[in-house]
Amino acid sequence: MFRRIFAGENVSTPSSPATARSDCSITPLTPSPSPRVEVRPRMACPFSVVVAIDFGTTSSGYAFSFMEDSEAIHMMKRWEGGDPGVANQKSPTCLLLTPELRFHSFGFAARDFYHDLDPEEAQHWLYFDKFKMKIHSTSDLTMETELEAVNGRKVRAIEVFAHALHFFREHALKEVKDQSSLVLEGEEIRWVITVPAVWRQPAKQFMREAAYLAGLVSPDCPEQLLIALEPEAASIYCRKLRLHQVIDLSVQLIPNGLDLDGSRAFDSSFRQAREQLRRSRHSRTFVVESGTGELWSELQTGDRYVVADCGGGTVDLTVHQIEQPQGTLKELYKASGGPYGAVGVDLAFEAMLCQIFGEDFIQSFKAKRPAAWVDLMIAFEARKRTASPGRANALNISLPFSFIDYYKRHRGQSVEAALRRSNMKIVKWSSQGMLRLTQEAMNELFQPTIGNIVKHIEELMMKPEVHGVRFLFLVGGFAESPMLQKAVQRALGRTCRIIIPHDVGLTILKGAVLFGLDPTVVRVRRCPLTYGVGVLNRFLEGRHPRDKLLIKDGREWCTDIFDRFVSIDQSVALGEVVRRSYTPARVGQRKIIINIYCSATDDITYISDPGVRKCGTITLDLPEPLPPPGAVGGAGAERREIRATMQFGDTEIKVTAVDVMSNRSVRASIDFLSN
Repeated sequence: MFRRIFAGENVSTPSSPATARSDCSITPLTPSPSPRVEVRPRMACPFSVVVAIDFGTTSSGYAFSFMEDSEAIHMMKRWEGGDPGVANQKSPTCLLLTPELRFHSFGFAARDFYHDLDPEEAQHWLYFDKFKMKIHSTSDLTMETELEAVNGRKVRAIEVFAHALHFFREHALKEVKDQSSLVLEGEEIRWVITVPAVWRQPAKQFMREAAYLAGLVSPDCPEQLLIALEPEAASIYCRKLRLHQVIDLSVQLIPNGLDLDGSRAFDSSFRQAREQLRRSRHSRTFVVESGTGELWSELQTGDRYVVADCGGGTVDLTVHQIEQPQGTLKELYKASGGPYGAVGVDLAFEAMLCQIFGEDFIQSFKAKRPAAWVDLMIAFEARKRTASPGRANALNISLPFSFIDYYKRHRGQSVEAALRRSNMKIVKWSSQGMLRLTQEAMNELFQPTIGNIVKHIEELMMKPEVHGVRFLFLVGGFAESPMLQKAVQRALGRTCRIIIPHDVGLTILKGAVLFGLDPTVVRVRRCPLTYGVGVLNRFLEGRHPRDKLLIKDGREWCTDIFDRFVSIDQSVALGEVVRRSYTPARVGQRKIIINIYCSATDDITYISDPGVRKCGTITLDLPEPLPPPGAVGGAGAERREIRATMQFGDTEIKVTAVDVMSNRSVRASIDFLSN
């Protein structure tokens, strides 16, 4: 049973959906079918190697695995120019362009070169840092969206992301070549790029378009690139963990009130985890264990667990259930979270500086001494990582000399005088040129972000779908923070087991490689939104409002009716499809354009209802119709049926189409970036 809809040639973008009659010149003739599952045979993977890029807000990295030895995940042991004494398996997500807008460097190399530039010269270079946040925060993301460099100059965001991805492409290809005797062609590599699960479809499409621009894959071979959801990737990896690879925070809380604080046991276990991490990094190759480990054996059929991915920009929560015996994963509740990553602590520190020294001074310093500002934030980042709940002594943050000098010139007084005048008791001044942040000050900087993360997890745990969760996996770069670990432990340590992988900052990257090796591992996902199109239905007096009445060919129709494809939080299996059939409105029509609408609720009747917005378009490029046997001229072409098949169970929404009469494929595309 298919729905046949007559589609207009060009569907305009209406300012008011209710009055744009051309938007709904498509008419259903049969009831909507339910999504159906197409059982697809497990295909042999045509790729020789999988390369995953974890594109993070604060740090990024890549890893790869060869199909012939898929148990081994190869990772960078140390990035060139990395910080001394630290195992830098990821690089800062920062990019440097020359004054002529050409790519110069990425990561540590970009940061260090920019740091060494003369202050006057630095003003002409374009330095981008933590730029991934812009993609999440922009509500009307397009190919023309711009990013602002530290010096204030703007560049198209798609170009900045493409430069970064091209850097990883070149780096990874060289590394793969060095570690393989195979002569690899470009099409033998499957690429995986990670994105937050809370990102909407436009942001996912944006990353895909950036990958095309960077030359990772061709738009003609879209299946060569997978978009992986960050907490999902972490979940895929976490289910393989063994007990010696994790730290269990929940067991540190001692009942009977003897050590409710739990800080002694907590601190020692954290140190133990750090030591284990250092020991495990002696090799360039990380080997993933196969089979079932100790933790895996504890996960029984039907067990549910939450993954909290606490990154630089976002906190991303997902709930999975393990399906046995096949070991696939089923998502139980739609991805949730928000912009509550570690960057929130940096922004709180900047706000604190504005409070002490004045917002006008801080903005002026950032503009006139951009490299020195970057140095100051690097110094804060290093100290931020050492902050822990049990720490008694203050954290010292070195102020660059140019900050002290510039303030004296700008204000005519010393930094120390400004600190005294601000009456901020929790920040002291050291004669060695350092700000001394007391434990109270660090708590103030961390608390808003950590409070939001804990609140999000607690609210998720109250959902009926999450009832009976036994494990909470804490992953992502921010999960390394003892401040966050302790807060989660205090709030949830008695209700479920809180598990932190030793390589907590690399969990997503390793899971993304595993996802590339087997993209069918997550079998059921939940829809983040309700999706559908606007259609015409027969007008019923008394049921439909008069302002929706449209008279067409002498018949009365109700316009703007929302035809639902899938509903928010609906379970959709991999391979489950929604089918609709369309008939061109005119003989010889070569293109059908259909607007897609979405909503965060399921209580929708019309596309003009509150909260419903146009979010994308489906374009069907129609081939020249084949005349039926024995037909003269173009006879019979007017009843042509184009069957579109949409898949919502993957990490991206996909569409294919076929001309029913000729059984020829129709070029079908779905666009969320041109609104």
